[in-house]
Amino acid sequence: MHTHSLAEYMKCINRGDWQGVGELMLSSANKLAKIGADFLICPDNTIHQAFPYIEPRSPLPWLHIAEVVAARAFEGGFRRLGLTGTRWLVDSEIYPEKLAARGLEYVRPNIAECEEINHIIMDELVYGVFKPEAVACFQRVIGRMKNEGCDGVVLGCTEIPLIMNDSNSPLPTLDSTRLLARAALHRAVKAAPAPA
Repeated sequence: MHTHSLAEYMKCINRGDWQGVGELMLSSANKLAKIGADFLICPDNTIHQAFPYIEPRSPLPWLHIAEVVAARAFEGGFRRLGLTGTRWLVDSEIYPEKLAARGLEYVRPNIAECEEINHIIMDELVYGVFKPEAVACFQRVIGRMKNEGCDGVVLGCTEIPLIMNDSNSPLPTLDSTRLLARAALHRAVKAAPAPA
């Protein structure tokens, strides 16, 4: 496991430097390849926006978080998903591209919802601040998505499951971080040599 600090990533993200984000990811990828990793994962949804800059130069294959979520959604019979996450994520094509490839529809937060969710993630959850108002906000946004025909919601940020899950969400949740971890474990077990 290796990562650069969130602060280093945020310097690049805040100036829209996705190639710089990719270089940080590639730096970690090269370190992990040198110590014997077989494949790579990144539990941060937002920085998947840098994938096009690094995938051709990566020393190892990656499991893409949105592909994992889209595959699980398709297998689960979902048809239309609400997207939640940072403003950079929900404004991107990271999930729409992977969901559309599986024939799945999606609904994004509106501009005001996106800003409110981004504030909760970046100014509260990242710092370990959990407020009932944040839960209420997510419930309101997800409820609207349900009213627009969504049958599930993507928790597209590592921090969102700290306050949202199937027990308090108006829609069934797809926890991207947990799904990626399970996919990585499955792949690692499949790739592991048989005991002697």
